[in-house]
Formats: sequence, C-alpha cells, structure tokens
Amino acid sequence: MPLFKFQSHAVRRYTGRVAVAMTLYLAILVAVDLIVRRGAPTGPALYALAILPALPVLGVFAALGRYLVEESDEYQRACMVRQIIYATGLTLAITTVWGFLSSFTDIAPARHVAVIWFACFGAAGFLARR
Repeated sequence: MPLFKFQSHAVRRYTGRVAVAMTLYLAILVAVDLIVRRGAPTGPALYALAILPALPVLGVFAALGRYLVEESDEYQRACMVRQIIYATGLTLAITTVWGFLSSFTDIAPARHVAVIWFACFGAAGFLARR
C-alpha cells in the first residue's frame, strides 16, 4: 500500500528506484571505503573502486529522467522540471563562486557537487510548487 493514497504510480516507482539506488550507494560506499583503508589498491583497480560509489548516484539522476517520462500529470511533471531547473541553476551558481574561491584562496575545491545539487533540489521543491 502506498504511503500516500494520492501518489501517482510514477511517484511510487521513482521513490522505489531512488530507495534502491541510495541503498546501493551506502553499501558500495562503505565497502569501497573499507577496501581502500585496509590496503589501498593502486592503478586501475583504485580508479575502478573510486568510480563505483558514483554509479548509484547516476542512477538517481536516471530515475529523475524516468519519472519525467512516466508522469502523466502535466502539472506534476512541470513542477518537477521547474524544481530540476532551480536546483541546477543554484548548484551552478554555488559551484562557480566556489570554483573561483578555491582558485584564489585556500578554500578546498568543491568535490561533492552531486550532494550540493541534491540539497538544492530539496530546497527548490518549495519554490517549484508556488
């Protein structure tokens, strides 16, 4: 039974896909961290391990795209598109400023742009539905 009766099938499928992707992300991240800490592999193996945690995050982006295709309610789809645009614009603004700061000051480079985007995506949800 859905958490909310008014959720569309597209929202339920999106939520399920994101839940699977984030579960995989957590499991892969912990496994890769343990492997690297216990005896850091080198060369191509290290690069392959470093890429693994990014794959479920890419899955979340794919789930968003799939949701847009599956959502039949035009208003809900438009709200999601607006939310994605706001999140992307805000992320670009933040990371552009951060990039210049890290070039000319001692601020560390922005390494987790996806995390910034997800935070902006959550905040943009309020704006997109106005």
